[in-house]
Amino acid sequence: MENISIFDMVEEGKTAINNKLDVVKAEYIQVKSMTWQELFEGYDDLKAITYSSGIGFIATLAEKFNTVEIIFGCENIIQGKIHEIFAFQSKVIDVIRNVVTKSQQKILDRVDRGEVRLFVARNRLSHEKIYLLRSNNGKKRVIMGSANMSYNAFNGLQRENICYMDGNDAYDWYDNVYRTLRDESTDEITKKAIDFADIDENIDLLPISKTIERKKVEIIEPIKSNIENIEFVIDVNTLAKKIESFVPKQDKLTGKILISTDHIVKIKRQIIDNNKREHELRSEYPRLCVDVSKKTVNLNGSDLDLNPPKVDIRKDIELFLDYMEGYNKFHGNYAEMQFRYYEFANWFFCSPFMAVMRDHASKYDQNKLPYPVFGLLYGKSKAGKTSFLETLLKMMIGQKPKISAPDFTRSTIESLKHEIKGAPIIVDDLTNTRFNQHAIETIKNDDFGIVEHDVNYPAVVISANEDVKAVAPEVIRRTVICRVEAGLTNTEVMKSRIVRITQQKIGTAFYREYLRRMLEKIPDLFYEMSQEEAECAPDILHTSSIILYEIFNEYNNNLPEYIRELSLEDYFSEFVTGKKAIEMIKHAWKINRKEFRIDNKNNELRYNAGATYEAERIIKELPETLEARKSREWIVMNLDEAKTFFSINFKKNFFFN
Repeated sequence: MENISIFDMVEEGKTAINNKLDVVKAEYIQVKSMTWQELFEGYDDLKAITYSSGIGFIATLAEKFNTVEIIFGCENIIQGKIHEIFAFQSKVIDVIRNVVTKSQQKILDRVDRGEVRLFVARNRLSHEKIYLLRSNNGKKRVIMGSANMSYNAFNGLQRENICYMDGNDAYDWYDNVYRTLRDESTDEITKKAIDFADIDENIDLLPISKTIERKKVEIIEPIKSNIENIEFVIDVNTLAKKIESFVPKQDKLTGKILISTDHIVKIKRQIIDNNKREHELRSEYPRLCVDVSKKTVNLNGSDLDLNPPKVDIRKDIELFLDYMEGYNKFHGNYAEMQFRYYEFANWFFCSPFMAVMRDHASKYDQNKLPYPVFGLLYGKSKAGKTSFLETLLKMMIGQKPKISAPDFTRSTIESLKHEIKGAPIIVDDLTNTRFNQHAIETIKNDDFGIVEHDVNYPAVVISANEDVKAVAPEVIRRTVICRVEAGLTNTEVMKSRIVRITQQKIGTAFYREYLRRMLEKIPDLFYEMSQEEAECAPDILHTSSIILYEIFNEYNNNLPEYIRELSLEDYFSEFVTGKKAIEMIKHAWKINRKEFRIDNKNNELRYNAGATYEAERIIKELPETLEARKSREWIVMNLDEAKTFFSINFKKNFFFN
């Protein structure tokens, strides 16, 4: 049956086509309460159409029948575009391949013997969920409705509409529906495809590739559909985008896609070449995978030793403290810079745990903002920003990779986040223009990895010079921001040896000790997050800072002031995110009070920022409590709140005319 919504609309300007539907007229007889075993019992052969399914249930169900045919259809996912078909079929085979029990392995053996045949959709949407049962003694049954082939659907774990009809007439009609879909719109999944086919170097073994090989050529006619935002769709789209540029394009005149065996050969070659480039990228950007449950950390396929020698830990600490002391030679407020850099280092070291914390926050319907996966380090040139980030990464993974600003786009970063694990991605020397064009949307789209339950994707760290101005509040609250205002002269930069010496000698022992201690604490944070009565989200940045302090203190009892306990407030309180605006208003009040207007009667403070764009920039950094708004170049604020926020007792000096 076809469900038709009275709210289905035809796009404006297009004519509706009155296609007739095949509507099965059925009669209600009664409702029976039965298990799924009783529903399927007593038959020898099964044919089925499903699209959301579980391999475990399929394997169990298949054991009840002598022969089985299953079509894995696709509701509102593929639109008949060849790269989407490749991706969908690859994903279906990947799900089938990943069996974990002996009983599930049996179904693959039966595929090899021809007792079980599996088919996957190619160029036609299938909304049906149909199960055709036939016994050797002639008994026949049709099961239809909303239930997919999964335990959830047939174990009463979710609401389903399940009906069945017994007899030849119903069976024969639905069998014809099944055969039409199977013969015209699917490709068979062979045992070899299950063993080897993928969207990488074995794309020529995917079912559609074998169909093309048999027919010599296949015509694909794209269709339009609405794509639902579900996990499987996201996986398919990700795979589809990976090879979209390799496949033939849609003909502009006919609207169709012609694909031949030559195309498959070419696509395979391009994928292999692309994989080589990605392999080089992965070797440059290591994979740091944290497993909280096992309390292990794996770097590039090898488990790290989380019990490093104490002598190595001490050496790393001494080198790090010497490196930080080197900022004493900088011009400007170097002490403030040391505090800010250490805060940033605490988040940087903690960042490999942010993905798993965000996953648990999503699981318990908690806020993900306390677990930021973006960092911005900006300020004057020659402030040591790049070398500082390189040093931190060297301490983490023994390498210091980064990507240059011209390579930074939203699509590039998202692609890298699929490949790189754990270790932060450093984007070096981003300009204000490129930040506005690419970084803002990337940061605002902070749901990466949540649907897929990815618990090891990397943070993204951007270094930039002073021209990166204030950004919107929705970006500020998702980003750890570090602004530095001290620096060296050109000749001092040339003469400095501390960076080179530190990066040559420093190891990963200190960080491995940190990882071991963090892995002991993370389960406590998970438990805290699971408690409904908890007033606030667990503060992993606070936990991290305590562990860092403990390690430093065990090996050096004369620590500088910047090594201290930190909390989320040190990163995201209104006084931190609005620090630059506070400094600007205080400075203006000190040297140029004529730019202020105070209206005690209406409880308003006005400040002339000098230009409209400057007023807009300052307002972005001000908290909502100030009720700040713009009137041309003027910023209008709540007077009482402004006195508290800026710590200034604004006194009336000019009156409004």
